[in-house]
Amino acid sequence: MIALLKKEISVFFSTLIGYLIIGVFLLINSILLWSDFSKMNILEYGYADMDIFFSIAPLLFLLFIPAISMRIFTEEYTSGTMETLITKPITAFNIVLGKFLAIFTLVLFAIIPTLIYVVNIYYLGEIIGNLDLAGIIGSYIGLIFLCSLFSSVSVYASSIVGNQIISFLLAILLNTLFYFGFDLLSEISLLQNIDLIIQQIGVSFHYDSMSKGLIKFSDVVYFTSFTFLFIKLTELVIIDKKA
Repeated sequence: MIALLKKEISVFFSTLIGYLIIGVFLLINSILLWSDFSKMNILEYGYADMDIFFSIAPLLFLLFIPAISMRIFTEEYTSGTMETLITKPITAFNIVLGKFLAIFTLVLFAIIPTLIYVVNIYYLGEIIGNLDLAGIIGSYIGLIFLCSLFSSVSVYASSIVGNQIISFLLAILLNTLFYFGFDLLSEISLLQNIDLIIQQIGVSFHYDSMSKGLIKFSDVVYFTSFTFLFIKLTELVIIDKKA
């Protein structure tokens, strides 16, 4: 599994595409947060905090994670190497876990440079250091859990189709449904009696809480459970390929 993880990361960075995707993600973040072109920029926001970043980041990851995940299995199918991979002495679960961890590691590579925003805001306030660092750390933890779920969903999307573009679009669709769909569903008048239950199934309900720096056990269980669920669903797809 470790060998597969290293291989996927090295493949991603063996071409300019890997660096380009991460670079574009960071560039868009920087433009939105620090440029006059954006109405959401921190300089005009008036508060020395990271709330804007943690509101924008999930929307960017809805595109970014499917972009880096779309080839993770589809490339194996189109190149014919999937047959070789599934015949090696490695379980289907380890194949999926190795590829999931590769995607998740790449996402972490994209998140780490954003810590420079914290340093900038730390010194930009009227009082240097007047920043809720504990809350920001909690918000980063929430963002990491969110990305783990998006990664597992995107890997699953790649495993069930043989075309990278379709994989990309399917991953965006599934992640968007999880993030926005249940909130929209809860607004239907016929479902008002159970609207809170429906909202709690959706990702945004749990992420909104964690993005404020509030780490609750129920939210951790939610993200961990759904991430594991999609890893297992992907494993079932690979087992079916083996059969």
